[in-house]
Amino acid sequence: MTETREMLGLATPLFIAQLAQMGTGVVDTIMAGRYGSVDLAAIAIGYNLWLPIYLVSLGIMLAVTTIVAQHYGAGRLERIRNILPQAFWVAAALGVISVPLCYFPGPILSQLKLDPVTFEKSQGYLQAVAFGLPGAALFQALRCHVQGVGIVRPFAIASVIGFFANIPFNYMFIYGKWGMPEMGAVGCGWATAASMWLGPALIAFYTARSKQLRDYLPPLRWHRPERDTIGEILHVGAPIGATFFFEMAVFSVIGLMIASVGNQEVAAHQIAINIYDVVYMPLVSIGSAMATRMGHGIGRGEMDAVKLSLRSGAAVTVAFCTVMAVVMTWIPDPMARIYTEDEPIRLIAVGLLKLAILFIVVDAIAVVNAFALRAFKDTRYPFLVMTVAYWMVALPLGYLLGLGDSEDSLYGAIGFWWAMIVGVAIAAVLNVMRTRVWLSRPLAADPHYSEDSPELL
Repeated sequence: MTETREMLGLATPLFIAQLAQMGTGVVDTIMAGRYGSVDLAAIAIGYNLWLPIYLVSLGIMLAVTTIVAQHYGAGRLERIRNILPQAFWVAAALGVISVPLCYFPGPILSQLKLDPVTFEKSQGYLQAVAFGLPGAALFQALRCHVQGVGIVRPFAIASVIGFFANIPFNYMFIYGKWGMPEMGAVGCGWATAASMWLGPALIAFYTARSKQLRDYLPPLRWHRPERDTIGEILHVGAPIGATFFFEMAVFSVIGLMIASVGNQEVAAHQIAINIYDVVYMPLVSIGSAMATRMGHGIGRGEMDAVKLSLRSGAAVTVAFCTVMAVVMTWIPDPMARIYTEDEPIRLIAVGLLKLAILFIVVDAIAVVNAFALRAFKDTRYPFLVMTVAYWMVALPLGYLLGLGDSEDSLYGAIGFWWAMIVGVAIAAVLNVMRTRVWLSRPLAADPHYSEDSPELL
């Protein structure tokens, strides 16, 4: 019970932070939509282009949490301090790479055959966001470092403040208030960039003043890049970043394939996916908290503690999924009505939501075990599993099931969802098998650790 409370204490602020970050996107959509439909379209196009770049950076930086968590469990204070400057070097490199990728979107936008106005607004939006991506990478470096020692409150506070600050930023830049020119979609890009830089400023201010974090921060001086530490971050984090990117890509492709079935089908699919995303956020929060607690146990060399954290995370996940399954079984139609009153779309959406219950249960198993593997720094295996399960099984199976019977529109959309369920079920089984292998092994010593390393205070 104590372990469960500790885990929920980590998971709750993470969920609040993720909810605030999702809410920022909702605010952007609402405020841009009220300004103009073309600006809203430009932001939607631009968002789907910069988000994959951001997710790759996020995935790489999540390695810092895993590495710091194990050092924390082992009591290696000096190693924890040394990680943060190297994480900053990685974040700086990611920022340098991200800016030109986002600032020069012309070749990709030209393939979409947009009208000149939408093209110009989309490009301007992306060019503004580009200047915020280095700030987002630095924010993740700080967030992942403090999360590794089991402290997530600064991340939650910074995310919530960023959410509320984004509203006046949007108002100022989109509508041209308080002395700023009226910029529409481009202004939304500048508001997003400002929020991205506000995050690291807030969390840096908090960590610098926090007595609780003082022992885990390095001295304020120049730190050279360390090849071994940076290499470890990239070795652990690059597969996570690739997993995020290709997982997002496969769902985008499936959405486009469903769109070829019909407008009603893709609209219903979007409703079901949106509801699933709301459920998925707590799963990620629980999994991330569980991985941090497991990392502490791995660092201490206590397999019993590692297994206890895994059992607690699985128990919380099962309880949450049970509640959501009951809710979605009882009120699928009212949930669909929140999005639309169109009868055909709603009927298809209700059918998909019933399948989403099974999808959530199976995906919860895959998510819990994927995070468990990250706790062991095993990140390449989940990436390979995702590639096989989604790209080599779910995608072609979805094509066969979803497009094989074009006369039945409901079956066309449901066919793709059955394919996704099969894909995630394969991922769940393979991840469970891999987790069992790790749990059966004795915990190995960290090659970076020596007996002379100072203990935690």
